[in-house]
Amino acid sequence: MSERDSDAGTDETDAPAAASLDRDDLTPEGQIALEELLFRLADDEFVHAERLTEWQIFAPTIESDLALANVAQDEFGHARLWYDLLQELGYTEEECIWRRDPDDWTHATLVERPFADDGWGDDVVRTYLYDVAERIRLEALVDTSYAPLADRVGKALAEEEYHREHALSWLERLASDDDARERLQAALDDLFPHALSLWYPGEHETEIRAAGLRRETLASMREEWLDTVVPTLEGYGLVVPEPDDVSRPDARGRDGSHTDDWFDLQEAFTATHREVDFDRPARLRGEEA
Repeated sequence: MSERDSDAGTDETDAPAAASLDRDDLTPEGQIALEELLFRLADDEFVHAERLTEWQIFAPTIESDLALANVAQDEFGHARLWYDLLQELGYTEEECIWRRDPDDWTHATLVERPFADDGWGDDVVRTYLYDVAERIRLEALVDTSYAPLADRVGKALAEEEYHREHALSWLERLASDDDARERLQAALDDLFPHALSLWYPGEHETEIRAAGLRRETLASMREEWLDTVVPTLEGYGLVVPEPDDVSRPDARGRDGSHTDDWFDLQEAFTATHREVDFDRPARLRGEEA
């Protein structure tokens, strides 16, 4: 088996026919697989949104500033869809987000990377690579066997279309300028190895497929993603690295290994929750303890 196949997961176990499983129908193994799937979806969206918020008031136009704010809001909303399902499985919000060990997060390293200093091209390339992948991942969940998950996929899919359109419009705009296209190329060279981490398998990939939680293999989804992004980017005059020749980053994301930048980001977005003791009710001045 090649490294490329190993990274993407090549388990071809036939998934069971479509069913309407609910929480009470899950086997212990099925619930563990479902939790892995949901955490990957939610963590990607949450961390991606956290990075996008760094562009507030810094985007190149008012329109793009507002558009990116809407994209970030949508991604936070999608993360909430998946974290809420995890709470239905017995987790608390604190366990999902605010008091969770940073090593337990399983998002792709693509979404945790800080933006380059002249990073609008970085943002455009990153969001395009990510949003195409997100469309493919969500489409693979439309006929999931887990009914509560199936009920939520449509909303996220509809909103992701707008995100891709925004990224594509800026790709076209920047690629028409020689200097801007050079910055796009630099961003692509830097981000592409991390984008491949979107397709790294987790520990329970076989169980995810066997339970029918996702109908497509990671390998087939990865191929669809490459078949989409490579010709599109090349059409804008960019050179896409050959996936088999890309040096794999030490941090894999899906296995809990991350870049140093992730720990700084996680420290920042959990700071308020730690400093303001949400486990204790707020009291007005003068009120007795």
